[in-house]
Amino acid sequence: MSVEQSISAALAAIESQYDVRVLFAAESGSRAWGFASPDSDYDVRFIYVHRLDWYLGIGDARDVIEAMLPGELDLSGWELRKTLRQFLRCNLALNEWLGSPIVYRDRDEFAHTLRRLIVPAFRTPAAHHHYLSLAKRKFLETLAQDPVRLKDVFYASRALLACRWVRRTDSQPPTEFGALVAAPDVTESERTMIHDLLAAKALAQESDRAALAPLVRTWLENELDMAAAAVESLRSHNSLTAAPLDELMRAVILKP
Repeated sequence: MSVEQSISAALAAIESQYDVRVLFAAESGSRAWGFASPDSDYDVRFIYVHRLDWYLGIGDARDVIEAMLPGELDLSGWELRKTLRQFLRCNLALNEWLGSPIVYRDRDEFAHTLRRLIVPAFRTPAAHHHYLSLAKRKFLETLAQDPVRLKDVFYASRALLACRWVRRTDSQPPTEFGALVAAPDVTESERTMIHDLLAAKALAQESDRAALAPLVRTWLENELDMAAAAVESLRSHNSLTAAPLDELMRAVILKP
């Protein structure tokens, strides 16, 4: 059985066990970003909806489903109402799922509807803070001293290029790392540096460690400084209200 078949079977089993419909499922993390190691897990993220009766009670029921399966399959899903509430707040992880190049399930154009609303929902300061926080935490926790994992270098690099994208476009950065590297404000020398790192990572295992090249360390530090200096100048232009999300929720729940 292929990985795709295993994931499809796992989603079907979740639907049966929890009596839900999976509306959307996609790869997240390094495989979606485009720099997975040979032994990287499959991180499947999905959105699901219960039957109507589930939404008619006054209690707070669990709104997350998680499963760790053989074959390095890590599945985690959000219930529909939780998803739409997070979307209205401009949840960057959710936006990245919707932009994943590896989609396992997309029912009734649900994801297409949400993707069209990312622009009015986007909050520039919140997005920049999200990616800058990721980069700072990764640098301080795993890259401050040698040896380091190449995986962590890419996590920080991707977050910093996403910060650049946000500052330049006031829009959601692409999920794929390659699209960030291809952006017009990335120099040829930066692309060469990243290409060399990608070539090394393609041969490395998740746990492999090595000294970080001074050029790369200096680049990371400079990008962190520039991102931090830009924070005060960022403004939000989001205009999305809850109304279209309420409408989408009712349409999905009441669908026969």
